[in-house]
Amino acid sequence: NSFFVINDLFLFFLGQTCKGKCGDVLEECSCHATCVSLQNCCADYNQSCFQVTPHSSSMLGGRALRILSLVLHPGGSLFCRFKGEIEQEGFIDAEGHAYCISPLLYETGWIPFTVSTDGIHFDRSGEYLSVHPSKADPAFEVTLVNATQWLNYGTPNMEGRLTMTWNSSLIGAEKVNIELWGYREFNGSTEAGANGSSSLQAELSYLYSLGRNLSNTGAFSFIPEASKDFSDWELGNIRITASSKSDGARDVQGLWSGGHVLAWHLEQAFRDDSAAWARNKCLQWDVLEKKLPNFLDELIDCPCTLAQARADTGRFHTDYSCDIERGSVCTYHPGSVHCVRAIQASSTHGSGQQCCYDRTGALVLTGDSTGGSTPDRAHDWGSPPYREPPRVPGYSHWLYDVMSFYYCCLWSDHCSIYFNLRPSSGCRNYQPPRAGVVLGDPHFITFDGLSFTFNGKGEFYLVYSSDKTILNVRIRIHGNITTYLLQCDVYIDHQGTLAKATWLSSVAMKEKASDLIEVRLAEGHLQVLRNQKVLPFTEQRWMDLHGVFVFAPSLQNVTVIFLSGAAMEVRVHEGAMAVTVLLPTEFTNHTQGLLGLMNSDPSDDLLTQLGEIISPAEATPEEIFTFGAGWNISKKSSLFTYDSTYLLDTYYFPPSHDHTFVPAFSQPERPDDPLVADTLTICVGEGAKFCKYDTLTTRSLTMGNATLRAYQNHLALIKALEPVVSCGWLLTPRNGMKNGTHYLEGNTLSFTCNKGFILHGSTERTCLVDGTWTGKQPYCITGYRDSIESALGCSCRPLATKL
Repeated sequence: NSFFVINDLFLFFLGQTCKGKCGDVLEECSCHATCVSLQNCCADYNQSCFQVTPHSSSMLGGRALRILSLVLHPGGSLFCRFKGEIEQEGFIDAEGHAYCISPLLYETGWIPFTVSTDGIHFDRSGEYLSVHPSKADPAFEVTLVNATQWLNYGTPNMEGRLTMTWNSSLIGAEKVNIELWGYREFNGSTEAGANGSSSLQAELSYLYSLGRNLSNTGAFSFIPEASKDFSDWELGNIRITASSKSDGARDVQGLWSGGHVLAWHLEQAFRDDSAAWARNKCLQWDVLEKKLPNFLDELIDCPCTLAQARADTGRFHTDYSCDIERGSVCTYHPGSVHCVRAIQASSTHGSGQQCCYDRTGALVLTGDSTGGSTPDRAHDWGSPPYREPPRVPGYSHWLYDVMSFYYCCLWSDHCSIYFNLRPSSGCRNYQPPRAGVVLGDPHFITFDGLSFTFNGKGEFYLVYSSDKTILNVRIRIHGNITTYLLQCDVYIDHQGTLAKATWLSSVAMKEKASDLIEVRLAEGHLQVLRNQKVLPFTEQRWMDLHGVFVFAPSLQNVTVIFLSGAAMEVRVHEGAMAVTVLLPTEFTNHTQGLLGLMNSDPSDDLLTQLGEIISPAEATPEEIFTFGAGWNISKKSSLFTYDSTYLLDTYYFPPSHDHTFVPAFSQPERPDDPLVADTLTICVGEGAKFCKYDTLTTRSLTMGNATLRAYQNHLALIKALEPVVSCGWLLTPRNGMKNGTHYLEGNTLSFTCNKGFILHGSTERTCLVDGTWTGKQPYCITGYRDSIESALGCSCRPLATKL
C-alpha cells in the first residue's frame, strides 16, 4: 500500500486531511458536507467522506455498494466496518472501483460505515440507507411467481410446482445456489413470546439449500417436500447467491425474496389436514397471546372518517396493502377501500394501529366485518431501536400478527378467536390535529383561523413550543422572490418601478434531539437537507431518520413527521412554496411564533415575543409588519444551512430581518392597469384577496393562481379535519340483526329479531351530538325468563335475599 502512504504524505504537506474527521471544519479547510457548495473542502474530502451508489439497500443486505471517488489498486485489499461492529471484506473490481456489501441488519435508517485498506485504520467514512424489505428496489428481489400458491401451499387445491424468478445479471456468476433462510425470535432456548421479555433476540438463519450449482438462468421451479427437521420455522426468505459462496455465508452479495409464511415447507401433518393443523395453532396462539401484556390501551384511536385519516399526516400514513390510490386491493381487509397505519409505534410495547375505511368513508370495525381495522402487537414498520423483538421491521409483525391471521382466519374457520384479541379501537377518543399555513407573498393562517399578510425579508420563527426545546420551526422569506421564481433580478410593475414582493424559500425544523431537517426551494423544486447534508430521494420516498420521518413522493411534495405527531407539509405550486403545520391537541396553549397561540381563540394570535397582544381587528398592515418582524430568529441558534456565498452574504452575516426592505402594504386595483381585468377573472371565491394582492404585486397571473390554489387546498384540509362525534360501536342482539354500521353523530341504527323472537328494547337508536345513543340496548327474547337468558347467555336461578 505504498501508494496510499505517499498519497497521505502529499496531503499532509498540501494541507489538512479529512481522514477520520468527516463532519469537522478544520483550520485550513473543511470536511463538513457544506464544503462542496462552499468550495472549501480539504483535498481528500471526496475520498475520505465518500458517497455510495446505490445509496439504499434492503435491511436483509447482500447489495454491492460502490464507493464513489475512491479508486484503489485492483490487487489491493478493502475492509468494511458497519456501525463499528460488523466487519467484512469488500472487493475491488478490475477498474479499481471499491465495493462494500450491505450486511444483514434488523433495523432501518441511515447506517454509518468505515473502510480500510490495511485492516487497521478505518478512517474513511460514509453511510447508506437501510430500508424495510418491502420498500427496497423490487428489481433486486427474488419474485415468487403466483404468491398465493406459495403462501397457501398444502391447503385444499394448492399444490404443484413452485416457481421463482430473478434478474440473473445481478448475481454476476454462471452458477448459483438457492437457499432457504428462516426467521424466529427467541429468549435463550425458549421460543419467542413466552414471557414478552425485552431479552428476546431476532434470528434470520440459513436452513437448507433448494439447489446448488444451478445454471443462473433467472428462473427455478421445484415441487416442495414437507420438512421434517425444520418445520418449526414457519417464516422466512429465499436467497440466491453465486455458487462460489459457501452454504449460508453471511453478508455476501445475493438476492432475497420477500419474507413469507413457509406453508410450502411445513410438516406433513399440515398437508394431511391443514384446517385441523391450523386450528390447533390458532388455539395455541390464543393461550399464548393472553399471557402477554395488554397493548391495546396504549394505542392511539383511529380517525373517524377516511378524510380525517388521509389528512392527519403527522400521525397516520397509507398502508400500502390497501391503498385507494393503487386500486384498493385490500386482500386482508375485504370491503375496505383504504387503510392507514399509525406512524409511531406505541412507546412501551412497540405496537401499531391500523385503521380501514369503506367506500362511504366510514371506519370499518371487526365487530361488524372480517375486513375491519386490526391493531398490531408489533408495528409492521418496526420502531427504534429496531434490533430487538418485537420492534424488528416487518418480521416481528409477521410473527405476532400475520401468522396468527393465517392460522385462525385463512387456514381455519376460527376468525372470532383472532378478532377477540385484535379488536378495532373505534374513534371515540380521536381528536384531529390543528393546521396553520404560510403561503404566497407570505400570507399566514394561524391554527385558530386568523389570516394576515407579513412579507418581511429574513428568517423568522414560524412556530415553536413554549420552551423552544420540544418543537422549533423556522422560515426564510426571500426578498423579491426572483432568484427562485423568475430567474431574473427584480420584479418590475406596470409603471416601471420595483415590485416589493417576497416569497417563502426555506423552512428548517427539529424536535428535541432529532435530526435537523431543512426543506428549501432549489430551481423550482424542493430539496431536503438532513443535518445540513442533502438527502437523495431518487431511490426511496420514505426515510426513517433520528427522531423524525421524511416522506417525499415527488420533488413538489415533502412531509416531515416528528415523534410528537407534529407534521410539516411543504408543497410547491407553480414554483411558489407553501408550508402547512399540523399539530396534535397536546400542543394547545403551548405554541408561539407567526402561527400564533393555538387555543381556539384568534383574538390573541398576534402575540409578540415580549408577550404583548395586538388586536387583529384594529391592527394596520404596518403594525402587523412590525409584529412579524419581531419574530426574527437569533443568529446564535439558527437552524438554516448557509452553503453558498449568496446565502452567507444575504442571510448569515446581515441581521435576520432586513430593516431596509419595505413591502407594498396594499395593491390598489387601478383602472389603467392592464392586469386588473384578468386578475378579477381569476381571483374569485375564498382566498380572492390574497390572490389579487399576489397577482398585482408580482405582476404574474401564475403566481396569483398558485396562491389561490394553495389557499383552497388549506380550506379543503381544514374541512377534512373537522371534528366529528362518535357514539361508539353497538352490539348486534343475539338472535337478531343490526341494520347499519355507522356510528357517528346523526347516524341511526335499526334492529330486528329472527323469526320466533320478540325485540325487547329500542328498535332504533340514533347517535346524538353529546356522543350518546338514544333508546336502550335491544334484546331478542322468546319470553320473560328468556329476556335475561338471551341477554346474558346463561340460565336464570333464584336469588337468595337477606331480609
